[in-house]
Amino acid sequence: MSSMLKTEHSSYLKEYINSEVNWYPWGKEAFEKAKREKKAIFLSIGYSGSQWCEMMKSESFNQPSIIKLLNQNFINIKVDKDERTDIDKYYKNVYKLMNGQRCGSPISIFMTENAEPFYTATYIAPLPQGNVLGFEELLITVVEKYRNDKITMVQKGKEILSYIHPNEEKIEATRLNIDILNTIKLQTLEVLDKEDGGFGQAPKFPHTSTLNLILDAYEMTKDKELLKAVLLTLKKMAVGKFHDKLNGGFYRYCNDKAWNIPRFEKTAYDNAHLSAIYLRAYQITGDDFYKTTAFKTIDFMLNQMSTDRLFYANSVTKNDGSDFTDTKIITSWNAMMIDTLFKASLIDKKYYDRAVYTLETLLEQRFINGQLFHTQNIEAFLEDYAYLGTALLSAYRVTEQEEYFILAETLSNRAIEQFYQYGKWKFSNDGLSLYDDIYDTLYPSAMSTMVALLHDISFLIESDYNQLVFKTLEMNSYELMRHPLSSPRMAQVLLRHLKKMI
Repeated sequence: MSSMLKTEHSSYLKEYINSEVNWYPWGKEAFEKAKREKKAIFLSIGYSGSQWCEMMKSESFNQPSIIKLLNQNFINIKVDKDERTDIDKYYKNVYKLMNGQRCGSPISIFMTENAEPFYTATYIAPLPQGNVLGFEELLITVVEKYRNDKITMVQKGKEILSYIHPNEEKIEATRLNIDILNTIKLQTLEVLDKEDGGFGQAPKFPHTSTLNLILDAYEMTKDKELLKAVLLTLKKMAVGKFHDKLNGGFYRYCNDKAWNIPRFEKTAYDNAHLSAIYLRAYQITGDDFYKTTAFKTIDFMLNQMSTDRLFYANSVTKNDGSDFTDTKIITSWNAMMIDTLFKASLIDKKYYDRAVYTLETLLEQRFINGQLFHTQNIEAFLEDYAYLGTALLSAYRVTEQEEYFILAETLSNRAIEQFYQYGKWKFSNDGLSLYDDIYDTLYPSAMSTMVALLHDISFLIESDYNQLVFKTLEMNSYELMRHPLSSPRMAQVLLRHLKKMI
């Protein structure tokens, strides 16, 4: 029994309390035990509602032979990716370095006793699949190599870490200019699915930050091809099965290009951002279709994905047909939804009171004695400061209550003090020393959202924020000017910066 997890707050970790695998939470105790016993570390990162995490739990982690190998030869660490977003981001970077591609959940990491990673995988089936080793075979192989060729494992791990933490990082800069608008259009038309909307082939994700960037480009150029690309995507997503007509809300992604074979999972962050983009489409077009879609999505979140106060993390229909809701409260995700509620209140006042009430509740529960928290017991990351600051700025614009603006500025200043370093931004401040990047994956990057917030505040007061905004844009100029659709939120900041300069 994993008694070491009994005191954890995460509902995901609590699912493993009765596991026969000796799981440890991430922390000093596990890493010191690994060093003391000179054992390799097996790190498993997942979340509640993931079908592949569930399969590893019910299959791989339930096999007696696998359990025995794990308990005898490894220090096993379990991490909730939503609770420890920093650890998840860090090891996704490790996985990408080692495998040349991005990954989802779960992430399975084998490390030396000194936390040097030497092998990474995602889902590992209990039995071999083609040329891919089954979990038992893989564990036997790792144990043998760690016993007989540990030096190679250590060297490989150190090499990976040297790429994660380079002593000298080469910065390529290029001139920031309005030509980025041409690049945005060319890349949009190149990757747009002109039949079904969205970008690329299956699986299809909503990519709301990309849609927002294209709308910004449209508003600057009045190029109707850009508006048409966004509206096509929004229409196709809403009329397809990607949008749950019966219960409300949007699913996380679809396994086909026509938006009709969804993965039956709904997240707070997706539905917050999707509601907002449909509201924006309504404001641009005046078409009630977009307003109705947005309001139905917001109402789904209010009625089915929240307590009377705050919003849950996600809900999923499992393989056995049962519905599961992860009731974890994430500060940044709640802030996303609060921001959307304030935007909705400008169109329908019925959302005003809930927006204010939810914001006040979030501040009461997560901003305690001047300290911001990501979850109940985990200190805030850059994304929490960025998204809560953004929600507070929206609250100020709607309510005209100055205390919201003052707090948005306070959080921004604290984020700068904690995370900013000469044009670079740390995501977290623990021992991982994790720097954020400009790429929007599940939702707009924390770094880009923070810079957008600073840019918006700089319009309202005199500050030094513009210098930080420009320095961050300059540090990332090479990628931004060449591949704006890969970093749409930061590209939005660049467009607004350039517009201000014109």
